[in-house]
Amino acid sequence: MSQQILVIGLGQFGMSLARTLSEKGAEVLAVDTNKDLVEEAADFVTEALVVDATDEAEMARLEPGKRDAAVCAIGGDSKEAAIICTVLLRQMGTPLVVARANDKVHKRILKMVGAHQIINPEQEFGKRLANRLLYSNMVADTAIGEDLQLTEISVQPSMVGKNLIELALPRRFGVMVAGIRRGVQGKIMQPTPNEILKSDDNLILVSSESAIPRLIKEV
Repeated sequence: MSQQILVIGLGQFGMSLARTLSEKGAEVLAVDTNKDLVEEAADFVTEALVVDATDEAEMARLEPGKRDAAVCAIGGDSKEAAIICTVLLRQMGTPLVVARANDKVHKRILKMVGAHQIINPEQEFGKRLANRLLYSNMVADTAIGEDLQLTEISVQPSMVGKNLIELALPRRFGVMVAGIRRGVQGKIMQPTPNEILKSDDNLILVSSESAIPRLIKEV
């Protein structure tokens, strides 16, 4: 059964999220106060409605408690609206409430009112772009916790011909190897301690954010 996800706020982030979720098979209900944005989203989501997310009666009609998750993607200067929206989603029993924060103070307030997860798309994108500009060997990275991320890097020249036991990445850098991608379009393999690394391999790593730059610099 497809997941049912409510996306509130159809700015650039919310619209992109709603489209991607729909493309991946989710049943998406997308809402916004802007009729033009709702009509645009209606072309690819399951349902799109003009709704004021700060109006309790209007929100109740969306039945957020019956959905798998709700994302409050309200951005810009609408901090108060995002806070009220988050409160209403929690009060109505939404199993998973993801809220978008604009700054640190906003993040603290959203956490206090009950958001299960809090994101800042601009900040997260800025970090990823900075890492890719600074470290050309970094292929991709995704935050999976407060200070934990999943990163894919190309094998460094000094790693070629060695195995994971020799490299001792957990001891030296606090980095765990979760997988090895053999070739640019290759499948990810489960790593084995004696696997000899090749020049076209990529490593899938789990680590703190600070560990990867140090690994790339020192290995």
